[in-house]
Amino acid sequence: MFTVIDDVKSLRAVVNPDISKIRNIGIMAHIDAGKTTTTERMLYYSGYTRALGDVDDGDTVTDFMAQERERGITIQSAAVTFDWKSYRINLIDTPGHVDFTLEVERALRVLDGAVAVFDASAGVEAQTLTVWRQAEKHHIPCVCFLNKMDKPAANFSIESIRQKLKANPVLLQIPVGSGRNFTGVVDLLTNQKLIWKLRSMGDDGRMFESKPLDQSDEPELLQEVNEARMALIEQVADLDDEFAELLLTDFGDNFDAVPSVKLQEAVRRVTLARKGVPVLCGSSLRNKGVQPLLDAIIAYLPAPNERRWYKDDLCALAFKVLHDKQRGPLVFLRIYSGTLKPQTAVHNINRNSTERMSRLLVPFADQHVEIPSMTAGNIALTVGLKQTVTGDTIVSSKASAAAAGRRAQNESGVGKKGGENATVVLSGVEVPDPVFFCTIEPPTMAKQADLENALNCLQREDPSLKVRVDPDSGQTVLCGMGELHIEIIHDRIRREYGIETHLGPLQVAYRETILHEASAADTLDRTVGERRHVATVELAVRPVDISTSGSCELAFTDEVGGHIPQEMKDAVENGVHSSYLQGPLLGYPLQSVSTLIQSVAMEPGTSPAMVSACVSRCMLKALRLAGSQILEPVMSLEVTVGEEHLSSVLGDLAQRRGTVRDIQSRHDNKVLLATVPLAEMMGYSTILRTLTSGNATFSLELDNYEAMNPQDQNTLLKRMSGLL
Repeated sequence: MFTVIDDVKSLRAVVNPDISKIRNIGIMAHIDAGKTTTTERMLYYSGYTRALGDVDDGDTVTDFMAQERERGITIQSAAVTFDWKSYRINLIDTPGHVDFTLEVERALRVLDGAVAVFDASAGVEAQTLTVWRQAEKHHIPCVCFLNKMDKPAANFSIESIRQKLKANPVLLQIPVGSGRNFTGVVDLLTNQKLIWKLRSMGDDGRMFESKPLDQSDEPELLQEVNEARMALIEQVADLDDEFAELLLTDFGDNFDAVPSVKLQEAVRRVTLARKGVPVLCGSSLRNKGVQPLLDAIIAYLPAPNERRWYKDDLCALAFKVLHDKQRGPLVFLRIYSGTLKPQTAVHNINRNSTERMSRLLVPFADQHVEIPSMTAGNIALTVGLKQTVTGDTIVSSKASAAAAGRRAQNESGVGKKGGENATVVLSGVEVPDPVFFCTIEPPTMAKQADLENALNCLQREDPSLKVRVDPDSGQTVLCGMGELHIEIIHDRIRREYGIETHLGPLQVAYRETILHEASAADTLDRTVGERRHVATVELAVRPVDISTSGSCELAFTDEVGGHIPQEMKDAVENGVHSSYLQGPLLGYPLQSVSTLIQSVAMEPGTSPAMVSACVSRCMLKALRLAGSQILEPVMSLEVTVGEEHLSSVLGDLAQRRGTVRDIQSRHDNKVLLATVPLAEMMGYSTILRTLTSGNATFSLELDNYEAMNPQDQNTLLKRMSGLL
């Protein structure tokens, strides 16, 4: 029997499906595992594109930015909506490069399920671990897809998933053939053999043969399938009590006779409970195995099912902002409850503001289809929300937010103690701290206002980009997640805003901490006009273990906390937190410092601003007494390289203050795992390419901040002082 999907659908045929028929999913993986190619095949087989896009050709739907098409990588997470077998799939293709981790983070915040794509020849790689941890943090059920089964080094092994991800892989398919001879899969639930008989290089894989296994098939394959299916049934029975009871009650004599539909239902329960992850395989580039993956998405990943404080009222989370030259800010919203309609006013809880939404669109990468309404469970694109930023909660009105707050209080038993104006705000997106910074200057002062506008727009789009003005030099400073991140921002300012900017040298975002406990006291006595302001503060600072806490803490003694007005307490907190932003040694932000406010006294009429100033001055005294230490970002490095170049890479790493943690074998290559200071990694991709003649790949991710050794710290201090 040959299987083929319906003809190309019209983009205008967009309706609001039942919430049980919606799947909000993301595709995530290490860079180059085949995420975007897999997305392109899904779009093609679902009927929403007429041609197969190719990353190397630069014509994919989801990688639509010029920088993405030039580099062949995904930078922004692109949202795509399509249908598959009467189900609506809202899919987000996320980046695999560590510089764009925030794109993955904010996509996962609004998704219900994810597809983790692996290169079958490499298994679990560095960035796979990072995105997997992000999915775990948001409790997202996953399906695994072992891609690139056509590669000669492809290895159908699920051990790396079990060992490195600490996950429980549930094998649903067995490959038919391997490497160039990979032709299809056997579905272990139904015992169906799915074969793609591609007759030419241009064959699109839309049609494939599906038939039951029978005795005419190879004996080795039959035995492998029988053993794998038995192992699957036993594994699912161990993980799902309902299925185990069914087996023992109705199929005790022959487990293999259990209906495939019952096994599928049990696998779904196991997946949603995150007790196991279904594993499928294929080759997206060779157009094999993608249709069964789409079937698995609708079979095993969840429909939107949120706890709904807002009942049927509108509640949505803004998780991404783009700027369109004609339409202004475009805001992506995940709708958790209620209905969104254009030409209506909505209330932004975080900004405490009301805005009018002019148009409502379905996102189709860089194309958008206008629709009259959208219901819960969907991802929408809105026009007209000029103040909304990533992480904001959008509701229908202020009254709706208050009503939701009261319902939440009643259900949690808080009552009125929590306050009459309590509201329910959706948790936003965690934004990582930047690790690199550099100055940016316009070509002429006449372009300064245009540059500021461009940077404001880019910051709304990308919260991991921070922009500040240096108080001493007055220069604008860009802070980002890596060399590539800042390079892309620089390129976008040139292309999209027509400004040829100059970037200063790239610098590492160090941090500072203290070495010892110290106490200080200070009095500020100042007369402004006819008003005298007098404040006295006593406080103590102490270091916190870097390995257990990266944040700074603030506490009040019972005497102070319970006796000063809230306005003055806020002023004290402002003074302490402003001191945390600029350490006493080189002005880098402080980390792992705890402050205890021991005494605060002020004369009547003293302003909160003067109290803050007194606290800041006292903090500076205490921090200087405590002694300072520079902390530097240390990266986890993974290099995949041929054995003939390993010694060159190790020698170079030693010169970069790197520490080798492990050297593993992966087919004919060596995988080098190390930690190395970020400051030593600038331009590493060019050096590695030279050392290995282009035959190596690497990935970096932030491991932690570590104390610099005294010699390196003195060198840095001299360089920053202009003595080197």
